[in-house]
Amino acid sequence: MLDKNLVRDVLSAALSTGGSFAEVFVENTVTNGVSLINNKVERAQSAIDYGVGIRIFDGTNAVYAFTNDTSRDNLIKVAKEAAGAVKERSNKTTNDFVVLNFDKISPAKVPYNTVSKKTIVDMLRQAGTAAFATHNLVTQTSCNYLDVATDVLIANSDGLWAEDTRNRTRAMISAVASGENEKQTASRGPGAQKGFDFFDGIDFAALGRDVAEEAVKMLSAGYAPSGKMDVVIDNGFGGVIFHEACGHSLEATGVAKKASEFHDKKGKLIANPIVTAIDDGTMPGEWGSQNIDDEGGASRRNVLIKDGILNTFLIDKLNGLRMGEESTGSGRRQNYRFAPTSRMTNTYIAAGQSKRDDIISATEYGLYAKRMGGGSVQPATGDFNFMVLEAYMIRGGKIAEPVRGASLIGKGSQVLQNIDMISDDMTMEQGMCGSMSGSIPTNVGQPLLRVKDILVGGRS
Repeated sequence: MLDKNLVRDVLSAALSTGGSFAEVFVENTVTNGVSLINNKVERAQSAIDYGVGIRIFDGTNAVYAFTNDTSRDNLIKVAKEAAGAVKERSNKTTNDFVVLNFDKISPAKVPYNTVSKKTIVDMLRQAGTAAFATHNLVTQTSCNYLDVATDVLIANSDGLWAEDTRNRTRAMISAVASGENEKQTASRGPGAQKGFDFFDGIDFAALGRDVAEEAVKMLSAGYAPSGKMDVVIDNGFGGVIFHEACGHSLEATGVAKKASEFHDKKGKLIANPIVTAIDDGTMPGEWGSQNIDDEGGASRRNVLIKDGILNTFLIDKLNGLRMGEESTGSGRRQNYRFAPTSRMTNTYIAAGQSKRDDIISATEYGLYAKRMGGGSVQPATGDFNFMVLEAYMIRGGKIAEPVRGASLIGKGSQVLQNIDMISDDMTMEQGMCGSMSGSIPTNVGQPLLRVKDILVGGRS
């Protein structure tokens, strides 16, 4: 992507004023997208994004600059300008490059550029057609396709030279059901770090029926009651609560600044002993997986919580320096415009010993949160508020009537302590996570589990 001699000269320019470490991140991304509204093609587009990010460590701080002009003169200029902000005075020079070899855990068996737009449109229309056929209250469908192919080069003054190719693809299917006075929307978004072959295992007609049925069901549902009660949260996207309310608080971005409720809890019991939580970027083909992170570190399986005890944090190179700890392969960024920081990959609560039916039957009264939505979180305190998109009351150990308008309100550390039953059916779903280093693909997941006495927002 760039000549080694040029990269070496850029790194030397970056270190010219005394920085202790310099890094070059080169990216070339090709993106394709297709959007259908009501089975009609709304948009088909392609884009290329190419540029370079240059980072310099200044003690335990960093200077970052980026450009999409990759001419030699401009790269040297940008590196020197960034170096001008460095206050440290070390004698660091660039080591000889050693090429990093690593296993490719997410190969693209069917490259995206071998698939016609017609094939993609026909695939998406299966979902739209099925959604409209499910119920006459379905008034709109939206079916979207995305593929992203990225080549990166990561080189640094320690002598690292790493090149990687990343492929990810996703479909987003949604349906709107309309009544006399309101609308309800449901959506699904399967994705993976794979080529177009990923869609061989996706039943688009079933996705269309699924979102249509959920939207119609919630349209006629009554409102959820409010107050503290037991809440059973389903597997898959239910893991968004752990991701947001707890996972972000385990990232070194906040921990290194002591801006996390868990910053001083390593080695201590922070959850019910039945809880084990993992962040694993090595899972082949998964949406949040990576061969290497955006600092050139090997992807890892990090056990964050083991039997209720906080085992480790997610650590990038700079925050590891601040904490006196090694990177956990967690440095990630949206693209070359962002400096990397500690981020999640595929984050989930591990399977437990209970059966899902036994958890429901053991709950005399409560809420069954079948599908979670978005919400707001304060990582420093763990306080959160999440919407429940599809919910049902539990009465006498059985799932009863559907309810809408429910939200879950609480604190991450309290939820971890109040999980008292975990099923054996862990699954994951896909999302995009936003933070200091931009928006990145992440998986969230968990088995079906029960949280005791969580505050439900609804109508009294």
